[in-house]
Amino acid sequence: MDNHELRARKAKLLLGGLTVLVVGLLTAGGVAAYSLIDDDGGSGTPAAGPTATGNAKPSSPASPGNGPEMTPERAKKITLNAPTAQKAGAGIGFPHSPGGAVSAVVHFWEEYAWMDDQRARQQLDVVTSPDAAGYIDKQISEVRTLREGAGLPASGGTPAGITFTTTVEAVRMRSLVDDDLPRGDVVHIWLSFDRYATTPEKATDDNPIKGDTTDFIVKWQDGAWKLTDEAAYVEQRTFPVAYDPDSPFAWRDQWIQVRHEE
Repeated sequence: MDNHELRARKAKLLLGGLTVLVVGLLTAGGVAAYSLIDDDGGSGTPAAGPTATGNAKPSSPASPGNGPEMTPERAKKITLNAPTAQKAGAGIGFPHSPGGAVSAVVHFWEEYAWMDDQRARQQLDVVTSPDAAGYIDKQISEVRTLREGAGLPASGGTPAGITFTTTVEAVRMRSLVDDDLPRGDVVHIWLSFDRYATTPEKATDDNPIKGDTTDFIVKWQDGAWKLTDEAAYVEQRTFPVAYDPDSPFAWRDQWIQVRHEE
C-alpha cells in the first residue's frame, strides 16, 4: 500500500463562516530508517551527516546529569533558503543541498493551492519529477475529494473571501538510497504544520488545524528538487514519533523547528 492509499483525511477549517470537514494528511506504517543529511560546507553536493538544516547544525542532545535534555524548542532552528524565482505559483531555484531540499518542500507546502485543483495542477507540473507517473493525478484527485467533502464542486478555486495560511513548524529528514545517485540526492521529509482560515468578517480562526503532519519525497533532478513517489523510494519511508516542541523524544527522532521571518 503506497503513501497515498495510507492517507486519512481529518481536520476542521472555517469555510464561508461555517465549520466544515476538509483534508489534513496523515500517514501510518513504515520500514527501515536512514540517517539525516547535513550541508557539506556549501560545496553544492549533499553529504551524509547527523542532521538536516538550512544554515545551522543543531547541537547534540544533552546527556543525563548535564542539565535539561535537548528538545526541538531548545535547539537552533532551520533557516530556510528563499526561492530565486516563482513559476506557476511555485517557488523554484533552491540549492543542491540538504537545506535546499528542506526549503523546497516547506515552501511548496506553504504555497500549495490545496483547495484549488487547477492552480494545484499548475504548481505540481513545475515541481514534480517526470519519473513519478500518475503522481500529479493522485494529488489532484485528493484536492477534488477534499472540495466535495467541504460541500464544494469537485473542480474550482478557493471560495471567494476566504484566505488559508499554512505554516510549517518543524521538519524531520532522512536520506534515501538510490544506487545510481549520490548519497543525499533523494530525501524523505516529514512536516508538522498548522493551517488557518480567515475571512474579511473574521480575521482569526477559532478552529485551526494544529500539529498536523504530512510527508514528501524529493530528488535532485535537472537542477532542481522534484517531488516523486517512485516505488523504490516509497519502500524506504520511515515514520516519526509525534512532534512536540518540548519533547526530548522528538529531538532524538531528529525533528527540527523551522525559523520563519518575523
